[in-house]
Amino acid sequence: MKHSPPHLDPGGPVLHGLAAGAGGPPARADWTIPQDWASYSPAEHATWATLFARQSRLLPGRACDAFLAGLRALPLSPDRIPDFDALSAVLMKTTGWQVVAVPGLVPDEVFFEHLAHRRFPAGQFIRRADQLDYLQEPDVFHDVFGHVPLLMNPVMADYLQAYGVGGLRAQRLGMLAELARVYWYTVEFGLVMQPEGLRLYGAGIASSFSESRFCLEDASPHRLRFDLARVMRTRYHIDDFQACYFVLRDLDELLALARVDFGPVYAQVAGGEVLEPGELCPGDTVLQRGTGAYHRDRRPSH
Repeated sequence: MKHSPPHLDPGGPVLHGLAAGAGGPPARADWTIPQDWASYSPAEHATWATLFARQSRLLPGRACDAFLAGLRALPLSPDRIPDFDALSAVLMKTTGWQVVAVPGLVPDEVFFEHLAHRRFPAGQFIRRADQLDYLQEPDVFHDVFGHVPLLMNPVMADYLQAYGVGGLRAQRLGMLAELARVYWYTVEFGLVMQPEGLRLYGAGIASSFSESRFCLEDASPHRLRFDLARVMRTRYHIDDFQACYFVLRDLDELLALARVDFGPVYAQVAGGEVLEPGELCPGDTVLQRGTGAYHRDRRPSH
């Protein structure tokens, strides 16, 4: 379970920006650091092994086919933290991506520049053994296990590069909050339809033992048809389960989204009403209406 109380996105990009209280930038302007794989301790490798084993058991039948195929195709050891160079060698041959090590959260413009050039910035550290179920800052398990398998898929590979290019534009237009919500509800917490039923593809879900089940099996959250303008207007919980999930017809929809000119959509939503995470509104295509019980039960009583 996630233990922190729920909070909402504060109206700005919080997903990849510099963490509050973090120190100054590292020596390199792009914030990359050596992974220094040899420095990982046996305890850190054991934490990876624990996380890898339980997610690998949990995800078949819950994760989309493309995620599971990427997981199988990558050089991911069940008992050792992956070597980023080995991952990058396989990715480069398949989709032209590479994984670069960073110390944690990085400034938005650094994040966008990396994605725009097909470099995925991954946290070099791993959570402590007493943080298995919740970590505020993304670590190597979230970033590598959660994100990298889908970078083997050409659709996600192109979509993430387009997001990086679009992020630089959104900065100039003052629309980072809106764009961050698109990333959150697709790359991090997206669901997709398959012939067999609903499946997860978002990295925030795929790397979470509890949310992998909650997003698909709990009666509480809404499952809504993805709509770009609607997503841009919708707040999210940054440290708790989501109150709603947006569903793609298929992953190819991401490729179509990567080709959309966001400018008119920004103009449509600018200055408009911002929706709370569990709020339904006219025009929604509700695939599964949630009870809202999870978040309602967590509200403090007065």
